[in-house]
Amino acid sequence: MIRAAPCLVAAVLMLVPPICVRSDEPAADSAVRVVRVSEPEARDPVEVSIAINPTNPDHVIAVSLAQGPKKALARTSNYAYVSTNGGRSWKTVAHHNPQQRVQGDDAVTFTADGLAVRSYIAFDGIRTAKPKRAFAGIFTSTSRDGLTWTNPVAVVDHFNTAEPMEDKPWLRADTAKNSPYRGNLYIAWTKFDVYGSKQPEHKTHIFFSRSTDAGKSWHVPMRISETAGNCLDDSNTVEGAVPAVGPQGEVYVAWAGPRGLCMVKSTDGGRTFGKEQFIAAMPGGWNFPVKGLGRANGLPVTGVDLSDGPRRGTLYLCWADRRHGDPDVFAASSRDGGATWTDPVRVNDDQPGNKKEQFFPWMAVDPADGSVNILYYDRGDLDGTHTRVTLARSIDGGRTFQTHKINQEPFACNGSGFFGDYLGIDAFGGRVAMAWMHYVDAKRLAISAAVVDFHPGSQKVVAAK
Repeated sequence: MIRAAPCLVAAVLMLVPPICVRSDEPAADSAVRVVRVSEPEARDPVEVSIAINPTNPDHVIAVSLAQGPKKALARTSNYAYVSTNGGRSWKTVAHHNPQQRVQGDDAVTFTADGLAVRSYIAFDGIRTAKPKRAFAGIFTSTSRDGLTWTNPVAVVDHFNTAEPMEDKPWLRADTAKNSPYRGNLYIAWTKFDVYGSKQPEHKTHIFFSRSTDAGKSWHVPMRISETAGNCLDDSNTVEGAVPAVGPQGEVYVAWAGPRGLCMVKSTDGGRTFGKEQFIAAMPGGWNFPVKGLGRANGLPVTGVDLSDGPRRGTLYLCWADRRHGDPDVFAASSRDGGATWTDPVRVNDDQPGNKKEQFFPWMAVDPADGSVNILYYDRGDLDGTHTRVTLARSIDGGRTFQTHKINQEPFACNGSGFFGDYLGIDAFGGRVAMAWMHYVDAKRLAISAAVVDFHPGSQKVVAAK
């Protein structure tokens, strides 16, 4: 929820082959555009999620936590970033926050008919013995254009108390063309009995809810995890619940916790779930130290191939752990609905055990060409705390990955400030949209984005028009 990680970065935008890149004004032959997304009114934006409209791939929406122009708006998630021209330019839009709650953990997705749905947490009074105000809830809102949004709808909301604490929700729409539940929305998150408590009787569990009316209302939340975690927001806390939907409407939710990587599956549109399944160990846990950061993580992300290709229905999981001594990014796949899994594939291509860190991985499985696209912060060929962003792409079902380095001038982290917990990526029809936070000087954060058009099913980048 709230994790520290600071950085200093030069503002020069560059790209390492094989992809070409531009700053705000690209060269004529640039294949990829890297553009500053957040405008100055959104101060210190972090935790960015991004989504491509399947009915119009030039329409891309990102959302993030950001501070507003006034102190009263600190740490609100009241910002969306909208492009209508495939990432060439963006507009920053403030989202109303009438109760002035602290907000964060933003996520955004599209339904099959082009409705954008965003989710976020909104709270106040946690870790305070006698707070003047106390709230803890999860909300969603919808938009057709990303510029205007409906009033928030509560998935769950605790008024006049900060216990339990609802944290780190993520949502997904059922867009599978043959699904009997097409159009359903699903959201999963971690429920803390008491956030930050060291008491053994206080636990965390994964909870889930669904909407069958395009986000106008949400069903009563239900617990879907069996093994509890602690409330310390560390590797023994159950976190990282990201729903994914299969071709027949199967709902998968995986997460990390004291057992490692676990998953549950629903075959009835999220009404009920089966038993908790163990997927794989996560050596070193999901919460690990990274030089120059107050905290970093390798929380898992789940995705499914919805394409008409030969790997249709394949389930994918990506995460980061320390099995080689330093954090690396891994991916595994299942062809039988999560019953069995391949051995983990190391995604980053630097030398194993070289004490170089990779962290904050996020994955998007292209529903049109079946490619697996993973974005992460990368120090593999850099010294000290210097960091860049890398895209790893697989076109063979996650067996192998080719890396494409997309980055500003590598930035050095110094251990102070708030850098969030994740970055964003989405894919559709060969188009890959990415967004990440970075420092523009010693004190100011910003979000930049890159939109890459690959020839569908290949590693070749389409030449820019």
